Amino acid sequence: MKNAKILVCAITVLLLTACASTPETKGEQNSATVAATANTQLGVEYLRKGNYEQSRVKLEKALELDPNYAPAHDAIAVLYEKVGESTLAEKHYKKSLRLKPDSARSHNNYGQFLCFQGRYKEATAEFMKAADNPFYATPEVPLANAGMCAARIPDLEAASEYYRLALDKNQNFAPALLQMAIIRFEQGNYLGARGYLQRLQQVADHTPQSLWLAVRTEYALNDNQAWGQYAIILKNNFPDSKETALLLEWENERQSGYR
Repeated sequence: MKNAKILVCAITVLLLTACASTPETKGEQNSATVAATANTQLGVEYLRKGNYEQSRVKLEKALELDPNYAPAHDAIAVLYEKVGESTLAEKHYKKSLRLKPDSARSHNNYGQFLCFQGRYKEATAEFMKAADNPFYATPEVPLANAGMCAARIPDLEAASEYYRLALDKNQNFAPALLQMAIIRFEQGNYLGARGYLQRLQQVADHTPQSLWLAVRTEYALNDNQAWGQYAIILKNNFPDSKETALLLEWENERQSGYR
């Protein structure tokens, strides 16, 4: 799972002139939240670009302005997770969910964190909370994440079920189609792998991973023309990928009489 988990656009930071020593009026409170929102969005943009220090500065400023602004806690949790500060990340994920327990995005983000920590049962519970939210526009995302988490155990049957649920929500969801193809290949169900790869190719561009899987799938099905074509595409379009290196090694082994 990669890149920032919250995708928002940066907006202009608003300057505050509130005095901390006097009670805030409703207008001042609203201004603080507006500025916290702007700083959070800027922090997320820096996070997406890999500028972690500037991201931290903006997100800490957002929390200084409004300590109860849940998206800022969620965003800084993602930042801390990326830099390996697991304790701080979990602290802010939990704070975000206490402030906004119905946030499907936060449940999904926290679920990913828990999965990478090896806390699979807890992670799945968070993914399902996100997926079960009737107002979440993309329930296929946490369902596919639950599948990827199950695959890490590994529990391929459970992973398959979550991917199927994701595809029930969105039959063209490319990550679930690819993962189902991978599982079918690992199970030796090469026709099933081919079927999912064909569906994937109808909705998404080739990637090195999907092409390398297609090469091996078609080779297993004894379709020399098909795997050869996939191999050419992989080498031509992604010459520097690790999958192309694996393909070249595999081809050398075959030419030497090994399978």
